[in-house]
Amino acid sequence: MGYGVVNAGGRLGQGDRVLVTGATGFVGAAVARALAQAGYSLRLTARPGSDRRNLAGLSAEVVALDLAEPASFAPALAGCRYLFHVAADYRLWVPNPEAMRRVNVDGAVALLRAAAAAGVERSVYTSSVAALGLSADGTPADETTPVRPEHHVGAYKQSKYDAQVAVAALARTQDIVIVNPSTPVGPGDVKPTPTGQMILDAARGRMPAYVDTGLNLVHVDDVASGHLFALQKGLTGEAYILGGEDMMLRRMLADIAAQMGRRAPALRLPITPLMPLAWAMERVAERTGKTPLMTPDILTMARKKMFFSSAKAIRVLGYAPRPAVAALNDALAWWRAQGALG
Repeated sequence: MGYGVVNAGGRLGQGDRVLVTGATGFVGAAVARALAQAGYSLRLTARPGSDRRNLAGLSAEVVALDLAEPASFAPALAGCRYLFHVAADYRLWVPNPEAMRRVNVDGAVALLRAAAAAGVERSVYTSSVAALGLSADGTPADETTPVRPEHHVGAYKQSKYDAQVAVAALARTQDIVIVNPSTPVGPGDVKPTPTGQMILDAARGRMPAYVDTGLNLVHVDDVASGHLFALQKGLTGEAYILGGEDMMLRRMLADIAAQMGRRAPALRLPITPLMPLAWAMERVAERTGKTPLMTPDILTMARKKMFFSSAKAIRVLGYAPRPAVAALNDALAWWRAQGALG
């Protein structure tokens, strides 16, 4: 296996055609914008009928690609020098976990194999910190932190872990670099993501209480820059955490409240008494198909502080994330401009 970097010997050139999957999504669109600014020629995937607001202003060829339909891969990959596989099914609750696995695991492996067959020189695979281990004492985990089964609660985390294991195996025979974003926030969260919805609810004054948990917040544009650095400088088969700043949920909600001129939530809720309510919400969701506000898996995850270190990406890639408050401010400014904050 070659552990070279793409820009060694001047092999990296502006105008190279790049395929970006999931480009209508939050992270995928940010990656596409970063590549456009760097001078790459873009081919972006979008499902029929998908919300394409994030593609506005981008000069790009838009093609159809369905991760559940391998026959769609070869036409999308034809003539591309690089692949950024950003697309994923990112939901904290799904009625059918197998459908998620077909996209996040089977689809990712099949697409990367197709990329090699199509002559793609290097692929950057977007995993997640959800695929990594957690420190028992709450200190920041890194790419080497041991993974235990209890770290992967829920269908999404399990699918991303299984996918990363499979992709790492592929990287023994083809040029793939793995990146693990933490929790991106910022402009362009059109769906929004589960974290984006929480920020919106807090900004609208709909989160009067909090649980004692923490997460690593990162500006989505820093995640995008990290993808580009991974293409240029990453080592084949290596994984790099693209995180920002570790932050307790209480502080995050206080920062949002300060920006909105609201009082910060002061009521801390214990997790255990919420479990019966979460169980009931999940049972209702199974009948209605509507995403529940909380589930037992979500509460179980909240018991862990999802803190991570980006030291490897900073050292190897030149990654330089900004403070989390800047990401929150930019997210709120974008939603305000969209009229989402009233």
